[in-house]
Amino acid sequence: MASSQILEIFSTFLIFMQIYFGNAQSFIQSRAAYYPNSEEKGTESGACGFGTFGATINGGDVSAASDLYRDGLGCGACYMVRCTNSNYCSENGVNVVITDHGASANTDFILSQRAFSHMAQTKDAATSLLSLGNVGIEYTRISCSYPNKNITFKIDESSDNPYYLAFVIWYQQGKTDISAVQLCETQNFVCKLLDRTRGAVWTSSSPPKGELQIRMLLSFDDGDEKWIIPVNNIPENWKGGEIYDSGIQVDQ
Repeated sequence: MASSQILEIFSTFLIFMQIYFGNAQSFIQSRAAYYPNSEEKGTESGACGFGTFGATINGGDVSAASDLYRDGLGCGACYMVRCTNSNYCSENGVNVVITDHGASANTDFILSQRAFSHMAQTKDAATSLLSLGNVGIEYTRISCSYPNKNITFKIDESSDNPYYLAFVIWYQQGKTDISAVQLCETQNFVCKLLDRTRGAVWTSSSPPKGELQIRMLLSFDDGDEKWIIPVNNIPENWKGGEIYDSGIQVDQ
């Protein structure tokens, strides 16, 4: 075989290996339990502050996290979790969203019962898996995807216009963290950094008057950061309990 042919085959092999390992997911070994006294879906009182949304997002396939909670920075992040007992567990595992903080017996995840059951191969296997309560798993972070949903702001019921503003961010997309948030008044675009008071709740004790713009700093797993600016502003007459569509999505 000519040296040029050998070189071509070797180059093709290298390209294949780069594609293969570039697309391969790296899994971390750990353990997971589930909320033993919860309903099938998640909890409405999760530490992230999502409320009812935190129990029902992703169809109820949600989880509390211990170290992955990261003082609230991990709220809204998505993970593939799959148990490792070949007698009961599916290779597909389950994709979950972090909505709470908690740990139990060296676990990284405390899943909703629904999510815990979805790691199993069959309904009968799910029953057996639930009876174990705490199982070995492997997990990896994945991109969050919400088709036809924009990033959304939910004004917390504790807010009092114009004296105090608190809100959470729904439908965090991609494999990104929201590491900082600015609140801007829309006439002179004077902005100030907000405080993360708990979980995914951002607050301002003296919000600007008029329409408001909420800017978010996205941090990517490769170390890059990017500020994103919503298309839609928060109206001047905002009030607690209201939901406002940002008009933007984040590229996956």
